[in-house]
Formats: sequence, structure tokens, C-alpha cells
Amino acid sequence: MPRLRSVATAAALNRRTLLAAAGAASLTTGLGLALRPGPSHATGAPVGSLAGEVPAGEAPVAVSGRATAATPGPYTHGTTLAGVATPGSGSGYRRLGDGPGWKRVVRGELAEPRSGRADRRTPLAAFVQFTDLHLADCQHPLRLEYLRSTDQHAWRPQEALSVPGAIALVERVNSLHGAPATGAPLGFVMTTGDNTDNNAHSELEWYMKVMSGGRITPNSGDPRHYEGVQNSGLDLYWQPDSTVRDADKRKGFPHIPGFLAAAIGEVRSPGLRLPWYSTVGNHDALPLGCYGQGDPYLAEYAIGGRKLMSLSAAEAATLQQAISDATDPVGLRFRDLLRAHTREMRAVTPDEKRAPYTADEYLKAHLDPAYTGAGPVGHGYAQANVDAGTQYYSFRISDDVIGISLDTTDAGGHYLGSIGTAQANWLDRTLRDHRDEYAVIFSHHTSTSMENTRPDPARPGERRHSGAELVTLLGGHPNVLAWVNGHVHKNVITPHSVPGGHSFWEISTASHVDHPQLARIIELVDNKDGTLSVFTTLIESAAPYRTDVTDLSQPGLAALYRELAFNAPGAKPARAGEATDRNTELVLKKG
Repeated sequence: MPRLRSVATAAALNRRTLLAAAGAASLTTGLGLALRPGPSHATGAPVGSLAGEVPAGEAPVAVSGRATAATPGPYTHGTTLAGVATPGSGSGYRRLGDGPGWKRVVRGELAEPRSGRADRRTPLAAFVQFTDLHLADCQHPLRLEYLRSTDQHAWRPQEALSVPGAIALVERVNSLHGAPATGAPLGFVMTTGDNTDNNAHSELEWYMKVMSGGRITPNSGDPRHYEGVQNSGLDLYWQPDSTVRDADKRKGFPHIPGFLAAAIGEVRSPGLRLPWYSTVGNHDALPLGCYGQGDPYLAEYAIGGRKLMSLSAAEAATLQQAISDATDPVGLRFRDLLRAHTREMRAVTPDEKRAPYTADEYLKAHLDPAYTGAGPVGHGYAQANVDAGTQYYSFRISDDVIGISLDTTDAGGHYLGSIGTAQANWLDRTLRDHRDEYAVIFSHHTSTSMENTRPDPARPGERRHSGAELVTLLGGHPNVLAWVNGHVHKNVITPHSVPGGHSFWEISTASHVDHPQLARIIELVDNKDGTLSVFTTLIESAAPYRTDVTDLSQPGLAALYRELAFNAPGAKPARAGEATDRNTELVLKKG
């Protein structure tokens, strides 16, 4: 593929003119030039079939700050190439310590790796992916902790520490000197959804401050005391401050006096030094990640003064099955269950900050100048998204690469995803308009988790499209190099070779709430031999691998967040993936 842009896009994307106007001295990787849905889409004009035409009309609207300076060359320090948190020997609750790193694996399913490419290659772009932070207001009344009576992984002992854990990940990225495979500058960080856990205003504020910087008190309700399942005295949950021998303590979980006070105490995020962008996930868009918005009872319950903390295993299994089967997408049966258990609920302090936020409020939070941080303004979103009611956009990654962030959530309910025809048409058009540039696609859902084609209530007549259809669409464009996503909380890298079309890599990254709590650096390079390589390198947070469990400082809490996640009942070591899903070089042919 030529490195020249098409004539049609050159005029609209004259970054040098914009940068000169902004007083920038030169182009740098990751400058956030956002490209928006065209005016026909924004005004709700009719769209055609999946591959139909939609008039062009994007305009550049945002420029972010500079990327970090490049290092002299490749390095491993601070990545999982150098070391990975590893448990000690024994059974039961295990402490973590230093362990050997994961080697880089070359994958050639889509193109043969040619010798000498390391001496020829030229970096095109490098960036970091965060995914599934699940910043949790763990005292929120709507939470489904009681599903643990039927599924031990339905509640995680580490959830109260999600904020200091995420801050430690920000600190890790800030400490990096560039991209580990090439030494190229890191251009930006992209979050691929489920940034929050319960679609609550409280969590959205915490997320924006974690990413942009500021002081955070991860507490809601009573400003002085924790009011959740971890001081309920219930055997079902780890009671860290109590000497009660709950189910988790019988498995070796520690007694930590002062844990809950520390968990809801103030912490500080330095904010990312890199520009950052957001992609929306189902937990960001839907209450509990699975229910459509709009039920007044659930909205009032979210901010009210009662919380259900226990449920029989039989009732929990029925509720969990309804969520899994999508037989209650807007939560009507869930509402009835809560009403039936009103007398068993515990009193908590009401808090309006726990209210669910709408798509409009999500967008406006990103556009709030208080959260600009390292930029760009809006973090990919713009007023055009607010006006059109959309949560997808495109942006410039480098001179030769564009990024496209999709909205794969379905407002009709359920945790699986899909995209509507209007968005599919916009994606198809954007890729064609930028046919002379490479493209990286970002979404929350994976190709295998986009099976929910329930209509969007806002567009009842619009068809929804599955992950398999999206793979076919992307395979019709030779400029697509990679599809980067999350949702499944597991490292999985999948080669896609579309019959009659083209090839690309799908890169799914493990969450930062479940073990092994990772993020991923992705580098794009031209091997100058008819092939390209996509390097992936996993990173852990900056938290120490091991501290005394009584260390309730901010770094100590972040370390405990990792250790509790490893030991959580129901934790799945397989989420780390195989060696071929971790640190890799993914080779593919030029389109």
C-alpha cells in the first residue's frame, strides 16, 4: 500500500496546517486528529444496506499533545518480557513474587516471516490498550454480588481496590520510554470499554480522573463509613476487617484491620502523560452491563437507601440464567425480584451520584474541560457525537494510519454486542475514504461476542449485525491491519483470512479487574519486504509484586488488588492465554 493519502482526504486532513495554526513545531505519532460521522449520519438521514453509500463529510476537530520521546531501540524493562508476577509454591492463598517473563512468539499464519526484516523495518505507529478496567462503586445498591451463592466468580474480593489498581496501571504507562519492540514513541492510550462497572455517575467521575489526573475518593453513600457486602457479616463474602471466619478466610484470605477505610479513602492519579481515547463497553452503557436503561424503579433503587445483599442459590441461579439467555433485557423480572425481597434489604445511605448515566452524559463527561488531561479534547468524541447520538468516531494515529473506534453495545439490553446498519455503513465508507492509509479498528466486543442482534430502541427498524458480518466487512478492506478489543477478559489473538477478501489480526486483551490484570502495547511496522508486522507486548501495573498485607498505602493497595485477583475463588489462570496470545510478532501481507 502506498504511503500517500488519497486526494479526497488530503484536503480534509491537512494536519500540518492545523499543527502550524496550533503552534506545533512538527508532526508526532499519535496526534489526535479526530474524524467524525458525516452530517448525513448526524442528522439521521436514511442509510442503505450494510455496504451502502453514505455521503462523506468528516472534519478534523481535535489535536492532542505530544507523544513521549523515542528510546534508542528495543527494551524489555517494565514489560512482561522481563518478568511477570508469579505465585509461590503451596496451596490455598498464595503470595505473589518475581517470576520469569514471557518470550515473544512470531506468528506467520497470515504471511511468511522473512529473514532480515528486523534490519529493514520502519515503525508506523505505537500505542497502548487498556481494557475492562471495571472501576466499581462496590457499595452500589444495584450490584449483583449475591449471585456468588450460585457462581463464586460473580463477586470478586478485589473489587473495592479497582481505583488504586487502575492508577498503578497509569503509572506504569507513564514510566515507559517508548515502544518495546522498536523504541518508537508511544502515541496514545486507547481504552476498549467497560471502563466503569455499574454505569454509575460515581464510577464515571472516577474513571475520568484516573485517566486525566486528580484526587479521587472511591466512596459513595456514607462519607465516613463503608456500607457494602464486606462488612455485612455474611459468610458469603470476605470480611477483611472482621475476625469472623468467612468462606474466603477459610481458604486463607487474610484479616486486615482498616482495609475498608483504606479502600474508600482518597487516592491520587497523576493522569496519563499520553493522549488518551475512549471506546464504550456494555458496562459503560447499560446498568450492570446487561439491562436496558429507562426503568424508573431500577433508577430509583440505584440511588436509594436499601440494598439486597443475599439471595438463595436457587433464586440466584434463575436470575443468572435470565441474564445469560437475555430473556429479561430491560430488567423487568429483576425489578420484580427486588420488590419481592424488600424486607430483607439492608439500610444504606442514599446517594444521587449512583444514578445511571446516559449516553449523552457519557459523551459530555469526555468533553468536559476538567477532564482533558493530556488530550485530545473529548478523547475522540465531539459535539457532533452528542448531536447525532452516536458513540463511534475515527481519528488519526500517524501519517499513514487511522484509528476507528466502534460502539458495539446494544441499548436494547444484554452483555453481548452488535452494530447497527448506520454504523456499519459509516465504517465501510470511512475505510474506503482512507483506502490509501492503514487502519486499526477498536471495539469493546470481540468477533465471537457479537451475537446479540436485538433492535436498538432508538432505531427499532434498523438491522443489527453480528461479529461474523463485521469480520466479512473488515476483510473487504486491504488497509485493515488489526481489530483490537476486550470484553472476554482473556488474551486471545486470532488470524482472520476472509474468503475472497483480505487478512487481518484480531487482538483481544485480558481485563484489568481479573487476574492477570494486563494491558497491551501494540506496534505497527513496515518490514519493507511486502509484509507488515504487528507487535504486541503485555504490561502489568506499576504496583510491587508483593508488600505486607497490612500496607494500606496507595501502592500497597494496588499490590493487594493484584494479589487478591490471583487468589479470588473462581479465578481462571487460562485468562492469560497461550504464549501465542501474549507477547507476539504478528506478520501479514501488505494489502
